[in-house]
Amino acid sequence: MKNKVMIVAGEASGDLHGSGLVREMFAQQSDLEIFGIGGDQMSNLGMQLLYHINEMSVVGLWDVLKRFAFFRKVYHNMVAAMDKYLPEVLILIDYPGMNLKLARAAKKRDIRILYYIAPQAWAWGSNRIQKMVQLVDKMAVIIPFEEQIFRDAGIDATFVGHPLLEIVNSKIDQSTFFSKYGLNANHPVIGLLPGSRNLEVKRLLPEMLQTIVQLRNKYPQIQTIISKSNSVAWDVYQGIIQNNVHVKLLENCTYEIMKHSDLLVVASGTATLESALFETPLIIVYKVDPISYLIGKQLIKIDSIGLVNVIAEKKIVPEFVQHQFRWNKLMPEMENLLFNDDQRTDVIDDLRKIKEKLGSPGASRRTAKMAIEMLNSV
Repeated sequence: MKNKVMIVAGEASGDLHGSGLVREMFAQQSDLEIFGIGGDQMSNLGMQLLYHINEMSVVGLWDVLKRFAFFRKVYHNMVAAMDKYLPEVLILIDYPGMNLKLARAAKKRDIRILYYIAPQAWAWGSNRIQKMVQLVDKMAVIIPFEEQIFRDAGIDATFVGHPLLEIVNSKIDQSTFFSKYGLNANHPVIGLLPGSRNLEVKRLLPEMLQTIVQLRNKYPQIQTIISKSNSVAWDVYQGIIQNNVHVKLLENCTYEIMKHSDLLVVASGTATLESALFETPLIIVYKVDPISYLIGKQLIKIDSIGLVNVIAEKKIVPEFVQHQFRWNKLMPEMENLLFNDDQRTDVIDDLRKIKEKLGSPGASRRTAKMAIEMLNSV
């Protein structure tokens, strides 16, 4: 029985979803040898890490260019690992900049390729989709409309549901959470989620906090909690928060923050969808270096960057990107979502519909089954 699998996940969300996949693959075939790029969650389940996601994290084209020599080294070492370990299947999790190059190398070596969590190629135009048509054997997609897009292009794509449905859950109720962190149930709570990378936190958190300062001038009862990412050091946050005594930096309770806040301000990415699954009103923000923004503006073919709005196929939550991400623009939207009951109700209803679109739990199990079948049909 074939048993060697390489997996490449380059970001925190990839480690999260990859860990579910690794767990289910071992459950279906216990003698697997799984290796590649991932994070602590994948490693803890038995995957051998050749590189850790913390080494791979970048934001924007300029950050990639600055680390070009490192990523070239990673690519060559991963190709060398293909030749050394001879995997029968390569599983790619999002992260297209590196993964499509590795797919080409794997194709030359007759390694079967499964893409789990497709790159958002539909946002960038058809060129990237055509590359995948040439390289990918199967795709396990997690956004409903992706299946038809990739099938129409000629890729064997299957909608497996969204893996977040398996894991998004608050472990403690609101009363316990508020008591534990000294929050007042009678006053509004705003949760800030500035991302899972150092650069994201450095770019987004200062303006988030400036918005809070201005908002508290008008509504001094507002409480603010910040979700600390495990992949970002405490001193990064402390250097930004400094002596702001009106915010609390909380660790290892991201889902509780999402569940029990009245409003969230969230960096664009997986966290926006996680927030939506808790049906908590949110505002999406993002900022990259100017070069990446100008290039991306020319290439991106859709109006929204937030997964919540993309899946809804309409703008149901506000987005503030680049120069629009300013406290004076955020503040009116935050006031509306906090204090306008009709607007809050409409947004919550729309978020509930997002959850209904994402299928049923079991994406990791279904994708693992696809991978095992590919492995043993080689």
